[in-house]
Amino acid sequence: MINKFPLWKNLLVIAIVLFGIIYSVPNLFGEDPAIQINATKGASVTQGDADRVLAKIKELGITPKSSELKDDQFVVRFNSEEDEFKAREEAQELLGERYIVAMNLLPSTPKILSAIGASPLKLGLDLRGGVHFLMEIDMEEALSKSSQQYVQDIKSELQKQKIHYSSVSLGEGQEITTAFRTEKERDDAIDYLRTHHNDLIFTSDADGQKFLIRARITENRLQELKTYAVDQNINIIRNRVNELGVAEPLVQRQGSDRIIVELPGIQDTARAKEILGATATLEFRMVDDAGDIESAAKGAVSANSEVFQNEEGRPVVLRKKVILTGDHIQDANAGVDEYGRPQVNIKLDGAGGNRMMDETRDNIGKPMATLFIEYKPTKEVGADGKHKFKKVSVVANVATIQSTLGSNFRITGIGNAKEARNLALILRAGALIAPIQIVEERTIGPSLGKQNIESGLHAMILGLALILVFMAVYYRWFGVIADLALIMNLFLLVGMMSIIPGAVMTLPGIAGIVLTLGMAVDANVLIFERIREELEHGRSPQQAIDLGFGRAFITIMDSNLTSLITAAVLFCLGTGAVKGFALVLMIGIASSLFTAITASRALVNVIWGGKAGLKTLPI
Repeated sequence: MINKFPLWKNLLVIAIVLFGIIYSVPNLFGEDPAIQINATKGASVTQGDADRVLAKIKELGITPKSSELKDDQFVVRFNSEEDEFKAREEAQELLGERYIVAMNLLPSTPKILSAIGASPLKLGLDLRGGVHFLMEIDMEEALSKSSQQYVQDIKSELQKQKIHYSSVSLGEGQEITTAFRTEKERDDAIDYLRTHHNDLIFTSDADGQKFLIRARITENRLQELKTYAVDQNINIIRNRVNELGVAEPLVQRQGSDRIIVELPGIQDTARAKEILGATATLEFRMVDDAGDIESAAKGAVSANSEVFQNEEGRPVVLRKKVILTGDHIQDANAGVDEYGRPQVNIKLDGAGGNRMMDETRDNIGKPMATLFIEYKPTKEVGADGKHKFKKVSVVANVATIQSTLGSNFRITGIGNAKEARNLALILRAGALIAPIQIVEERTIGPSLGKQNIESGLHAMILGLALILVFMAVYYRWFGVIADLALIMNLFLLVGMMSIIPGAVMTLPGIAGIVLTLGMAVDANVLIFERIREELEHGRSPQQAIDLGFGRAFITIMDSNLTSLITAAVLFCLGTGAVKGFALVLMIGIASSLFTAITASRALVNVIWGGKAGLKTLPI
């Protein structure tokens, strides 16, 4: 019998519609002002820390809405933003610098919905307010540093092989030129270098009485260096952003040499710039194991030593002499040793490897420390109007030297895998591998964001209302079915946007919703007009319904497919708001096809399908 769906198809339609409703509902519950407390550098927030914070909050006369300690994070919700601000200031002062206390707006979604992953839409800066930075990395400087490293490596390797050379220099275009007195020396050198440097392209040349080897970095290696430069700078910037008290910042790559930083809720652009420009570095030093810890804690140390604290707050006596800094670290990654214990593998540049070898050759069996140094912003403002920074030094790790260390070595004696990963991150992010500059900045106030939301919602509601009225008046009961399908489409679109990781709703995204609603109802208009044509040609109501949906299908698919291709191109090539608009449009097209063709057909089939005595249709 025509115009009848099998039971499984009707159940599938119901399930999809329920999915959209369930995952869009969290947007109705609003948000709670809250503070989020995290410990830094691999530490954990304990129940004792949580109890101290709650006791301090209650002393202020503030009654929290709720609190929860989960996954090394303590979250306290409040009834007002005023309470949130007071609590944040007091909690930060109480816990100290080893903890990050961030303010945030957390969804007040019921636990039953949160348990299945339902959450509200993530809003962009234009809807929530905040600061947007577009930063550009000086790739020439990054490549220059890598090329200088190759220069040092070539020098040291030729010396070890006892191959005499006149000079090794870095020229334009990152070309490395090595000069020799004889042709034999050049040929011996190029044979050796080609074997040990697959990431360099070598060519031989001659210039008067000099025999030359010219080397260039391969394209694959250049891409690796550029990727590494961006990744390392992103890690450092993320560390800097944490100091701003932003719980959910956006730090991501754009193109090959740019980084986008979005800080929701931050309005002080100058302070954001200062913190993003703050520096951090690393130092490797020998531990003064002859020093007395108790005396050191009181400040009694030799003139050649200094006292620092480790992450647990215990004093560690280190020699003043710096073996090398983090500028020499090429790479660092966490791993395990042959016994399955966590370790950190470190790779140094040529100069750093030589220095490390010289310093550790005579110190086998002695402890060496990794000192992490950063400059944190304070509340003090200098004469220039900028916030002052203070130097904070923490002993990140102490390990015993087992053998002479070179360019590649490992740090062992680490407590657990989490600490190893954290130490590797610190080592990689010790210093910016390349300079960055802010090429674009935008500040959006919270009131403007709220106004954008209201304007966007008003436009969407007005457009939806006009469409609903027109369809109901012009197509009567079939128009009502189209209206129901349109509402289903809205639920599906919002539900999908809510669950997609990284999807952010922006003002252009709201425009995309409005556009989608128009495209969705257009499909129903095509179908209903086809049904009317078939009725005018003398078809029975059942035949008209079947032919109307069937013959309109190709037209609907063609028009929506072209729109989908356009949206996909915008998503792939666009950035920021354009990408957000394209994402909404793609999801909207997919959901509108389902609701206009399948969901509306299911409703029509349930109401009029299979009725043999049906003479007319209310269309």
